[in-house]
Amino acid sequence: MAGWAALTHCFEPRMLAIPAYVPRNLSSPIQPIWETSMKTAAENPRFRLLMIVFAVSTMALALVSTPLSAQAGQAEREGRALTIGLIGAGTMGGAMGLLFAEAGHQVIFSSRNPDELMELVQSAAPRASAGYADAAAFLGDVIVLAVPPVAIPQIGEDFAHLMQGKVVIDISNPRVDREGPITNEWLEMGTGLAMAQYLPGARLVKAFNTLGARMFQNPMRNGVRIGVPIAGDDEEARNIVADLVRDAGLEPVIVGPLARAKEFDRGSPIWVTGASAQQIRETLSLP
Repeated sequence: MAGWAALTHCFEPRMLAIPAYVPRNLSSPIQPIWETSMKTAAENPRFRLLMIVFAVSTMALALVSTPLSAQAGQAEREGRALTIGLIGAGTMGGAMGLLFAEAGHQVIFSSRNPDELMELVQSAAPRASAGYADAAAFLGDVIVLAVPPVAIPQIGEDFAHLMQGKVVIDISNPRVDREGPITNEWLEMGTGLAMAQYLPGARLVKAFNTLGARMFQNPMRNGVRIGVPIAGDDEEARNIVADLVRDAGLEPVIVGPLARAKEFDRGSPIWVTGASAQQIRETLSLP
């Protein structure tokens, strides 16, 4: 298949993969993939397992230089590069995806309107694609929920079966003015456990929720890296997320099981303060 960029996942006998043509002598700013299971799509019309094929955009942007193409990221050099599906590509999801791509991971930005993500995809070229949320959930080794928590129950209803056994990072922070009275219920339970109930079977980790988007641009505070508390019940999942925190230029702090995520929810002493790892450990009485 010389001259074709393709990725095929044969999870079912009838998997249709339509690659997008990209000449090898050009450096394409996106890696478009269009994959769907005909059987699943027939059984569930809402299952739009599609990576958008932007044929015109691909060829138009193919001549544009790609800033990441000439360098191997840290994750690539260490042999731990992943495919990371971001559900939500706003200020937080977009910033995280760019840093993960720079570290050497493949990223899939997703939204309801993937065609509007081309500028973001180009910035993360050649390690980025755009699609719908189900594509990010299906193709991602790690899924980042970069959406308001009010959206997570529906995401769980629609896509939880695609996240079974996968590391899912919840970065959400509920607000009464947006989510309504259920916010208090979630905070009382702890948002880590609250969101996990909508994603049965996922290896959910709470992390990155103590950051503001600008902290990704400047991960240092007074000459010290900003710390990121991490909570989850799966040790391997916590360690994977810790590596991603480092990839983003920040310092991970393993807090413990998911129930302890409550200690760094919205309103906690370390929430969006730019606290260092040492300050987080002291505040949360960690060794």
